[in-house]
Amino acid sequence: MEFLSKRIVVLPGDGIGPEVCGEAVRVLKAVAERFGHHFTFDYRLMGACAIDATGCPLPDATLEACHQADAVLLGAIGDPKYDHDPTAKVRPEQGLLALRKSLGLYANIRPVTAYEQLLDFSPLRPDRIAGTDLLIFRELTGGVYFGEKGRTADGTAYDNCTYHPEEIERIAHRAFRAAQGRRQKLTLVDKANVLETSRLWREVIQSIAPEYPEVAVDYLFVDNAAMQLILNPRQFDVILTENMFGDILSDEASVIAGSLGLLPSASVGDGAALFEPIHGSYPQAKGKGIANPIAAILSAAMMLDHFGLPEEARAVRDAVENALNDQVLTPELNNSTAYTTEQVGSFIAYGVLDLMECHLHRSNVACGKITII
Repeated sequence: MEFLSKRIVVLPGDGIGPEVCGEAVRVLKAVAERFGHHFTFDYRLMGACAIDATGCPLPDATLEACHQADAVLLGAIGDPKYDHDPTAKVRPEQGLLALRKSLGLYANIRPVTAYEQLLDFSPLRPDRIAGTDLLIFRELTGGVYFGEKGRTADGTAYDNCTYHPEEIERIAHRAFRAAQGRRQKLTLVDKANVLETSRLWREVIQSIAPEYPEVAVDYLFVDNAAMQLILNPRQFDVILTENMFGDILSDEASVIAGSLGLLPSASVGDGAALFEPIHGSYPQAKGKGIANPIAAILSAAMMLDHFGLPEEARAVRDAVENALNDQVLTPELNNSTAYTTEQVGSFIAYGVLDLMECHLHRSNVACGKITII
């Protein structure tokens, strides 16, 4: 076995971000202990906490550290004092957009899984969502979010959506390769009946598809795709789409899992990859120990995959499955014998170290006897 040394920048962020990040780091330390790797964690400011401390949502020192890292682990960003102030000139989200752009993180990858143990927690009928296992590829640095925007003298507002063929090609190849290793189906979601940028997306995908003859390709307009995600999510394997559509559809798909606290993500591109749970900063839960750390922990598992450590990533996912089976979960998923954020993270870390002994540690975790890591 090859032992690796990796430098990970940790951006705990705002609200519950530091709590869930802490548990993801705990699990990564368990992975390092079990498999003999060495992970160095470099904590930096980004988001509202960075604005409060420096006046900037992404300080230069943070950005430089991220460029030098092997990967970045992000908790969550956002604060009500900025969310509720439409006149604010500096916002936490500006830091995240700037980080994505600077690192060249053009592909956001979000897996959505319907866990059998949690089907009843989804607002959708279990028979509709059972067996769902899909992967959403969202283009992350182009489109309307990054196009020219402003207001004219008469008060008209505009946001321009632009895409270059190369921006589409680079994420399309990643999505096709992912489909090759899964169920070999790719669905392009667009609005080609209305938008010129969507027609370009179709042209590019149709030109690339022959390079992946084993992958079946179909096309859906975004409004139909939104409906199909609710009616029959099992039909999807890999979904590929542009920035704004991907933002909306991936959040819609999150209800399939039953909790935002279960869904990880990766943002990859030219520089260090970024891994983060898809949930927000949930400031109402800050400091209460009720935040679900599983999405952050599964984001760490995606980081391990990115490092070329599939066995280690599998150990994390197996430990998460064990927590689901044993109902070692935070209140939104276990309202009878709820566990704290730290207890869930510790249980999963125990599982990574020694899955066979995980059941023996449950009573210790429940009592708050966290003796490792």
